[in-house]
Amino acid sequence: MNEKIEKLKELVKKSNNIVFFGGAGVSTESGIPDFRSKDGLYNQKYKYPPELILSHEFFLQRTEDFYEFYRDKLNSLKYEPNITHFKLAELEQLGKVKAVVTQNIDGLHQKAGSKNVFELHGSVLRNYCMNCNKFYDGEYIFSSKGIPRCDCGGIIKPDVVLYQEGLDDATLEGSIKAIREADMLIIGGTSLTVYPASGLINYFNGDNLVLINKDATSFDSMANLVINEKLGGVFSEL
Repeated sequence: MNEKIEKLKELVKKSNNIVFFGGAGVSTESGIPDFRSKDGLYNQKYKYPPELILSHEFFLQRTEDFYEFYRDKLNSLKYEPNITHFKLAELEQLGKVKAVVTQNIDGLHQKAGSKNVFELHGSVLRNYCMNCNKFYDGEYIFSSKGIPRCDCGGIIKPDVVLYQEGLDDATLEGSIKAIREADMLIIGGTSLTVYPASGLINYFNGDNLVLINKDATSFDSMANLVINEKLGGVFSEL
């Protein structure tokens, strides 16, 4: 482990355009549950399967049931960034990390101080009226009851990518550009099984690919360095 940490330090030191690509494992150490582990949201029992609840069709047809689950399980406002979030923000301030590409919707990277963040699946912090497009913050949604409505009467929808919805074009293009131009790509806290997000790493043309995840992934053989440890333990050494 110490040898791998030293190698990671060495790679970070000689790199000047690092992109970090992260998943749910980045935020689990803040207390936010992931989706696919044995204790994750997808392995808990509900009236409807979480994958169904978090779909575009379910949102339109059973909006109140959607919001009951959403408020109960996806409220990240009460959580704080952890050492990984803070270290990435610090590395950005030092000019090392040029972008963070995240699959998370909790806004913790920005809360820690990162500026250039591409949120592939949106954010619970942004919500818009489906009728007039008026903006509402996360606090408004999570403190509301029933179906949140705009002043105009329209239903407010979270700016998160639900199943059956496509990724935002500008966010996707920005992520691809950042990864393509990077000389080092650090992938952390993701099993790399969610497409199309995981397919973005195929755009990396740089020198050093680092994978940090508790479990092995199907992309491990492509990496210069694989560290099967918790992110917090690794980033606390940087």
